[in-house]
Amino acid sequence: MEQYKPLDVVQTNELILKSKNGDEEATETLINGNFPLIKAIVKRHLGKGVEYDDLYQIGCVGFLKAIKNFDPSFDVKFSTYAVPMIAGEIKRFLRDDGMVKVSRSIKTLSIKLKEYIEKVKKETGESPKVDDLAKHFEVEKEDIVVALESCQTTISLHAKIDEDDPNSQNVLDKLAIFDKNDEMLDKFILKNEIMNLPEKEKKIILLRYYRGKTQGEVAEMLDVSQVQVSRIEAKIIEQLKSKLVEK
Repeated sequence: MEQYKPLDVVQTNELILKSKNGDEEATETLINGNFPLIKAIVKRHLGKGVEYDDLYQIGCVGFLKAIKNFDPSFDVKFSTYAVPMIAGEIKRFLRDDGMVKVSRSIKTLSIKLKEYIEKVKKETGESPKVDDLAKHFEVEKEDIVVALESCQTTISLHAKIDEDDPNSQNVLDKLAIFDKNDEMLDKFILKNEIMNLPEKEKKIILLRYYRGKTQGEVAEMLDVSQVQVSRIEAKIIEQLKSKLVEK
């Protein structure tokens, strides 16, 4: 991959137009210019059985869809528009095309098995054998094994990720890293959304939440009423919340 080179809005829109017309070099430049964004989204989906490189490729598919569907008349920065497209593509892959696929019938069987095994253990103090389970549910032993394997997804938060490595992180440590990635991406999205607000609305948010001004002080600085500031601020906060939830 070429060295990362950030792009401004004008460059981005020009490259998008060229990419839509089949310019592969423009497409590569767009991917390179948005590499940190794609990487940040990919990182928050690691640890789900798919390698980083594979997730990155899927993220790029979502990025290409964003290029194809983006229109500068949307009045939003391309990077902001691309985030849900990239994340959505990765989530669809993990949901529908992940490395481990479990049919609905196996999922249903696994639930029934879990309930039945718990019942037998309470009554007899022992877990039923695979042969007994296959006979009880009238299915093949292989299906019982697959269903039982699909149940084994819950692990301790303090369990080692690599049991053979004494210095391995535990699951809780790894989740903390994911949370940090989530926070970074949230901040990125929030910053983009604020920068894309109309000038007056942007000033209100920056003065209120980045400079610590009161509504009265903001009203005086912008020569509007405090009621107007309060109403505009409330509307913007709701809009920003919805954007962060949608991603």
